[in-house]
Amino acid sequence: MPDSHSDTSSSDETKDEIQDEIQDDSNNHADDSDDDEEEDELPTPEQVHRDFEKFVREKFGGRVQVFAQSIERSPSRGSSDERSDEQQDGKEVNRRKRFSFNLTPREIKAYLDRYVVKQNNAKKALAIAVCDHYNQVHADLANSSDEYYKQNIMVLGQTGVGKTYLAKHIAKLIGIPFVKADATKFTEAGYVGANVEDLVRDLVSQANNDIKLAQYGIIYLDEVDKLAGTNHYGRDISGRGVQIGLLKLMEETEIDLRSSNDISSQMQAMMEFQRKGKVEKQIVNTKNILFIVSGAFNELVDPIRRRLDKGSIGFKTEHERDDDDDAILALASTQDFIDYGFEPEFIGRIPIRVSCNKLTQDDLYEILKYSEGSIIKQYKRNFKAYGIDVRFTDAALRKIAKQANLEHTGARGIMSVCERILREFKFELPSTEIKEFVVNTEVCTDPQKALRKLMKTHNLQIPPLLPSSYTSN
Repeated sequence: MPDSHSDTSSSDETKDEIQDEIQDDSNNHADDSDDDEEEDELPTPEQVHRDFEKFVREKFGGRVQVFAQSIERSPSRGSSDERSDEQQDGKEVNRRKRFSFNLTPREIKAYLDRYVVKQNNAKKALAIAVCDHYNQVHADLANSSDEYYKQNIMVLGQTGVGKTYLAKHIAKLIGIPFVKADATKFTEAGYVGANVEDLVRDLVSQANNDIKLAQYGIIYLDEVDKLAGTNHYGRDISGRGVQIGLLKLMEETEIDLRSSNDISSQMQAMMEFQRKGKVEKQIVNTKNILFIVSGAFNELVDPIRRRLDKGSIGFKTEHERDDDDDAILALASTQDFIDYGFEPEFIGRIPIRVSCNKLTQDDLYEILKYSEGSIIKQYKRNFKAYGIDVRFTDAALRKIAKQANLEHTGARGIMSVCERILREFKFELPSTEIKEFVVNTEVCTDPQKALRKLMKTHNLQIPPLLPSSYTSN
């Protein structure tokens, strides 16, 4: 049996040798640093690990392995401060570049014309308001102290007329974060549901957690007319509470990114406290956030009509003969919105109001044919992913526009019609050798018959017939 005392002595001697060599090596490094202290640089963590691994391997052979965690190199205080200042200056320069706003209203409208058909009045109003707002933001970055009253915008119109599309493409053009939400999901603070302050937190997320950038973003709130609804017992209390919450955001307030009701936020705060010993607040100021709200406001048409025709007796007036609800909505006054159920303070913070027109069959055809955001391009990409080229004839586009117009959902009806027409083609063709086909009026009128004919032409197995509801007139 080996002598345990001798093994212990040998182990102690080995430890002493290692300590002596480490001490000698440290002394040598100390002497070198005294000779030329300014020129020497601290080794990288990889170098330290490599040198130590080499020493252990030479001393013990392959009997000992070295495992090391990643080590962050601590630079000198001066270089850290300089780098921090450079990073801060760089961020500030990037923000100034981002907001060197030099667009004109005409340029913004020309850009919107590429994506949205019609709605010229809405495009002009939005372009002017956006230019005024971001010119002021640019002035604020230049430390301007001029007073500014924010021009929040309300867009009225039926579904599918391009309200959301307009706001989204304005944000894309300027290069700022954009958040869209439905007003019906928000409730007054203290009730179950989302809080309006979550809009600002979502804006920061869209800005990749860049708080400074988020403070110049756009918040788009749809279905805002539902906040002013009434019930059998009077005004909706929750809707009124949401209006008050939005009012604070529209004016100017500071929002803490860490919500007291958000578990993940509280966990992050706890982890930060354990790491740093304190929790730093992350605040977003809403002064320069532009708010765009929208709604159909179908129930507002008749009250406006009655107001315009008040005092007329015995004959039909011009407004009673006019069936264009969009034209009536364009004449809405502030008092009409207050009577509808909005708080005076809330509607007063939205000075720009514009109405979008209902889309006709010809408008839907123009969207399909000329819009850069046409859904036809998406369907071509979908088929192209399977190596299939698809072409739409002009007559087919007009047929799709006609069917979409019967959906009564504006431009949204186009996707419903296209999906109904091309669903079976998207299912069957990727598994065949067919590499191209044409969408014509025959396909739009009876998709199943056209598909079976195409499959028969290529000597492929013909799919079974589906219910006749898939055939369109």
